[in-house]
Amino acid sequence: MLDLYSRTCHECSQLITNRYSTSFSLGIRAFHKRFQKPIYAIYGFVRFAYYIVDTFHDHPKESLLQRFREDTHRAIGERISLNPVLQAFQETVHTYRIERELIDAFLDSMEMDLHHSRYEDGLYERYIYGSAEVVGLMCLRVFCEGDDAMYRRLKAPACSLGSAFQKINFLRDMKSDFDERGRVYFPGVDFTRFTNEDKKQIEQDIKKDFDDAYKGIVQLPKGVRFGVYLAYVYYINLFQKIKSSPATLVQQERIRVPDSRKMVLLVSSAVRDQLGLL
Repeated sequence: MLDLYSRTCHECSQLITNRYSTSFSLGIRAFHKRFQKPIYAIYGFVRFAYYIVDTFHDHPKESLLQRFREDTHRAIGERISLNPVLQAFQETVHTYRIERELIDAFLDSMEMDLHHSRYEDGLYERYIYGSAEVVGLMCLRVFCEGDDAMYRRLKAPACSLGSAFQKINFLRDMKSDFDERGRVYFPGVDFTRFTNEDKKQIEQDIKKDFDDAYKGIVQLPKGVRFGVYLAYVYYINLFQKIKSSPATLVQQERIRVPDSRKMVLLVSSAVRDQLGLL
């Protein structure tokens, strides 16, 4: 019966992923089956924490996040949780030896969103690390399946990919972050005076992250390489749309890649993978 409970909990995390991210859902489906369940578990955990800080506006976010942190630690320590998302996550943590430091760094960044609306210099870098890079490292622990040498070799590119994704999210969600939460993540940027030059500097930073990340993607195990590459391609396309848009448009609307375009990218990426052209 515990096996049934475990499967049900993992299915909850899969449902959360499918509901909230088309891009990542398609990427995960491209993984070998043995990698899918733990990656869904990581995404479900991450998404629930984001719920607390970004959407629970009529509730005590700080105490809810603290409770979520305590419940996470308890689930990992006791190897059981009545929260299905935490049950799936703690199983993944133990199976793949995901470090507590990565988990705490992520939760620390979520807490930062409750107390900061401007992220300057070191605070920005710390937030990027905790909110995005460590998520990539958790996934990398799964991909490496206990191969510590591979993990160390691919650690920096994994961080770069998480950083690129997060910075693009910041650009894509710039309007809602400012209008709904009063946040501006990019150091030195005034949302009310966001210029094309500001945008260009951010894009140069993202381009470097993508270049560094690609070097690691091609070295990933075969069972996950295509799925990660697919997510990379989706974000590259979103990045190109943002780059071709003026700063005023980025301020005014959420730029996205249509689902129809994502399917085209899926097919073209699959062809490249089959031909060994990644």
